[in-house]
Amino acid sequence: MAPKDGTPSGGGSDSRFFNTNKKGEMHELRMELHSTDRNIKVDAVKKVIASMTVGKDVSMLFTDVLNCAQTANIELKKLVYLYLINYAKSQPELTLLAVNTFVKDASDPNPLIRALAVRTMGCIRVDRITEYLCEPLGRALRDEDPYVRKTAAVCVAKLYDIAPELVRERGFIETLHDLISDSNPSVVANGVAALSEISETSGRDVMKISASVLQKLLAALNECTEWGQVFILDSLAKYTPADAREAEGIIERVTPRLQHANSAVVMSAVKVILSYMDVMGGGAHADSIRALTRKLAPPLVTLLNSEPEIQYVALRNINLIVQKRPNILENEIKVFFCKYNDPIYVKMEKLEIIIKLVSEKNIDQVLLELKEYATEVDVDFVRKSVSAIGRCAVKLDRAAERCIGVLLELIQTKVNYVVQESVIVIKDIFRRYPNRYESIIATLCDNLDTLDEPQAKAAMIWIIGEYAERIDNADELLDAFLETFEEEDPAVQLQLLTATVKCFLKNPEETQDMVQRVLDLATEESDNPDLRDRGFIYWRLLSTDPEAAKLVVLGDKPVIEDDTFRLEPNLLNVLVGQIATLSSIYHKPPEAFVVRAKRGATGSDGMGVGDLGDDIEEGDEEEYEDDNDVNRGGGGDDLLDIGGLSMNDNAASSNYGNLGLEPDMFGAPTPSVAEPEARMSKVCAPEKSGGIELWAGFRQVQGAVKLELDVRNISSNVPVSTLAIQLNKNSFGLSPAAQQIMCNPPIPVGGSGRHSVELVVNPAMLVQAPAGQPASPQIQVAIKNMTTGLVFYFAVNFAFEVLFSPDGALERATFIESWKSIDDKKELYGTVSDLPPASTDIDQVAAKFKAHHIFLIARRPVPNAEGQEVAYFSMRTTTGMVFMAELTFKKGVNAAKVCLKTEQIAYGVQAKVALETLLRS
Repeated sequence: MAPKDGTPSGGGSDSRFFNTNKKGEMHELRMELHSTDRNIKVDAVKKVIASMTVGKDVSMLFTDVLNCAQTANIELKKLVYLYLINYAKSQPELTLLAVNTFVKDASDPNPLIRALAVRTMGCIRVDRITEYLCEPLGRALRDEDPYVRKTAAVCVAKLYDIAPELVRERGFIETLHDLISDSNPSVVANGVAALSEISETSGRDVMKISASVLQKLLAALNECTEWGQVFILDSLAKYTPADAREAEGIIERVTPRLQHANSAVVMSAVKVILSYMDVMGGGAHADSIRALTRKLAPPLVTLLNSEPEIQYVALRNINLIVQKRPNILENEIKVFFCKYNDPIYVKMEKLEIIIKLVSEKNIDQVLLELKEYATEVDVDFVRKSVSAIGRCAVKLDRAAERCIGVLLELIQTKVNYVVQESVIVIKDIFRRYPNRYESIIATLCDNLDTLDEPQAKAAMIWIIGEYAERIDNADELLDAFLETFEEEDPAVQLQLLTATVKCFLKNPEETQDMVQRVLDLATEESDNPDLRDRGFIYWRLLSTDPEAAKLVVLGDKPVIEDDTFRLEPNLLNVLVGQIATLSSIYHKPPEAFVVRAKRGATGSDGMGVGDLGDDIEEGDEEEYEDDNDVNRGGGGDDLLDIGGLSMNDNAASSNYGNLGLEPDMFGAPTPSVAEPEARMSKVCAPEKSGGIELWAGFRQVQGAVKLELDVRNISSNVPVSTLAIQLNKNSFGLSPAAQQIMCNPPIPVGGSGRHSVELVVNPAMLVQAPAGQPASPQIQVAIKNMTTGLVFYFAVNFAFEVLFSPDGALERATFIESWKSIDDKKELYGTVSDLPPASTDIDQVAAKFKAHHIFLIARRPVPNAEGQEVAYFSMRTTTGMVFMAELTFKKGVNAAKVCLKTEQIAYGVQAKVALETLLRS
C-alpha cells in the first residue's frame, strides 16, 4: 500500500493489496483512482481487483475504474479491462460507456493494446457490445501483426457463441479459413482452434479440410507452439484420408510428434495414427502397420514415467488403445506391474490393463505378480487383484487350472476379505467351465463360516445349489443360511430361494420341509417384489408340473463370456477418436456428460398445446401417428385404448389463470411454484444408531441435488454436533460435496435438526448396471457420529426426478424425430391406478411435473376414442440422459397409461417410477 504522504510504495509482493481493512475504504479507493500519480492509480486498481477476487462487491466503483482506461500504460489498461469483464454482466448499461475506449484501443499503434481491446470485447458477453465488436474484429483479423490476428481468431469463436448469425453475416468464418493459409504458424493454430470450436458449438463441420488446407496444416505443425500442435492434430484426427497412400503420408509427417515432451501432443499424435491405421487396412500395407505398431509402444511407455496424475490419464487412454489394438503393447506388460508407491487409482488402472494384455505366454509371470498384490494392506487393491486372477482364468482356458491353484493358496491364508473375493471369482470360473473344477468345492465349504458379505454369500449359495448332488450335506448347509433369511441382503435371499428349489428338485425326499419354508418366507414374509414374484413362480411350477420346473430351474445355462474387451466396437471407435479428451478418461462419448444448450427462440410463439404437428410437413402428421401405432404392436386402438378407463376431457377449455400458471413457448402450463420439498422416509431407527433417528429424502435446490436429513436425537447420551457422511458407489455416480455435517447449534437429547448435504456427480462413484438389467435405485449411506465414534448404515431409494434439468424441454421437431428413432425394445409401459383427482387433469399434471423439470411438449385427443387424450412430456437429466413419455388419460376413471422411451434403457425404469410417483402424489 502507498504511504500516507502519497508517494508510491517500493517493491514487494502484490499480496499487500489483499490486506486492507480500513474504515471508509471505498471512499479512499475512489480518491486514489482519481489521483494524478500513475503509480498510486495502478495500486488503487490492484486493490480493487484484489477485493473483487476475494468476493467483495466493488461494483460501486465502476465509473471510477472505467475512467482509468484512458491511459497509455498497458499494465493499468489490463487491470481495468479485467475489472470490466467481471462486472459487465451486472452493469451492462455502464459497460456501454467503455465502447468508445475499446474502439479507440482497437486502432492503437501498439499491437498489444489492439489485441487486448479485441480480446476484452470478446470476453464481455453482453449482446449490445457485440454490434460494436464487429468492425474492430474485422480489422484485427487482417491486422499486420500476427499477435493481433491470432487473438482475433479466438475472438470469433467467442462471438459465435453469443451471436452465430452475426458471425455468418460478416463472413468471419471465411476469414478464419483464410487464416489457415497465414504465414505465422500460431495464427494458423488459433484459426484451426476457432473453427473446431465453432464446429462443436454449431454441430456442423465448418473446418472442411481440403488437400491444400491439409498441406498448410502439416507445414504449420512443425513450427507452432505445443498447444497449437494439439489443435492441429485434433483436426487431422477428424479428417478422412482419400486413400491408404494419403493416410500413410500424413502419418509420416505426424510420427515425429510421438517424441514430444508434452504428453498432450503425444496422445493427439497417437490418436491421428490410430485413426489412419484403420484407413490403411491390411494387405499391401501390413508391413507399414507393423512398423507403426512398434513405433507407438515406446511413447506410451514413456508416459508411465510421469507424475501419478498424468500416469492415470495415460492409463485410461491406453486402456482404450489396447482394446483397439492389443498387439501394440503385448510385449510391454511388465511396465504395467504396480510399484509400491503408486497411488491406488493408478494401481487399479494398471490391473485393468494387465488383464487385457495377459496371454498364455506371460500368464505365469502375471500370476506371481497378482499373488504378491493379494498380500498388500490396501483392501480394495487386494480384492481387485484376486478378482483379476479369476478374470485371467475366465479369459485363458489353458491357464484356468493354474489360476485356481493360486486362488486356493490365497483361500488357505484365511484372510477374510481374500477368501470372500476368491469365492466370488470361483463362481464365475464354474460358470465359464461347468463340470470341470468341482473338486475344489469341499475346500470352499470349509470356509462357509467366514462369509459375511452379500456377494460372497450369494456366490457360495449358488455353488451349493448348482452342485447339490455332489455335496453330501447340501441341505444342511442351505438350512444354516435359512436361519437368518429375513435379515439377509436381497441378492442372498434370491440365491437362497433358487438354490433351495434346485436342491429340492435333485433330492425331494429330504428337502420338502425346507423348500416349503423358504417359499413361505419369500411369498408371505418378504416385501421385496422380485423375491415375491420368483417365489410365486417356483411355487406354481412345483405344484403344477415338477418336470417343467426341472427344465426351467435345472436347465443348461449359457456359458459366461470373457468380458475383458467389454466395449462395443462402435463405441470403442468413437472413444478412440476422442483420445486425449475427457471422453477417453470417462470412457463415455461426449454427449453422455456434456450438455450443450440448444439454440432457438425462447419466447412464446403463441402455439397451443395441441400443435405438436404444426411444424410437420403436410402429410407427415398422419404418418407420425401411424408409426407410433405400429411401434405399439397394433393399430391406433391398441395404442390408446386403456380398457374401461374414462377421463375428464378439458383440453379445449383449460383455465391457466385458476391454477396460477402462465403458458410457455409451446402453450404448455408453467407452474409458479416453489422448488418441491423432499419426500422424507425413516431410514434408521434409534436402536441401530446410538439413539439417533434418521429420516432422509432427496430434492433439487437451484440445480443442485440435495440429500435432506432429519436428525432426531431420541436417546443419545450427548448432543449431536458433527456427523461425517459417505456414500457407497451407486448407479447415479453421486457422492457428497463435503463429508462433514455441522449441527449448529448441536442437537440436544430430545431435539431434532434438518440438514442438507449437497451431492455431486463423480464418475469414479458410478456403478454400471449389468447388461440388460435396470439401474438400482438404492443408495447406501454410512454416517459416523464424530462425538461418539459410532458408525451406522442405511439404504434409501433415490428420487430420480431430482436429477432432471431445467433445459429438458425438447423442441417439437426434435421430440418427434427422437420418438420415431428409438427402438421398440427401449419402451417401458405401465398403468397407474387410484390416482387423486388432480392427477387426471392434464393441466394440473403439467403444473406438477413442471415443478420437477418435466415439460409438456404437446397434447391431443385420440381419434375415434371418445374422451381419451394423450399428453407428451420430455425430461433431461443433468448428466445428459433424455427421456420422453406419453401419458394417456380417459374421461371418468382415476388412472393413466404411461409409455416411456429412452436410449438410456438402464435408467428408464427409474424415470418411469419417478413419473408414476409424482402422478400419485
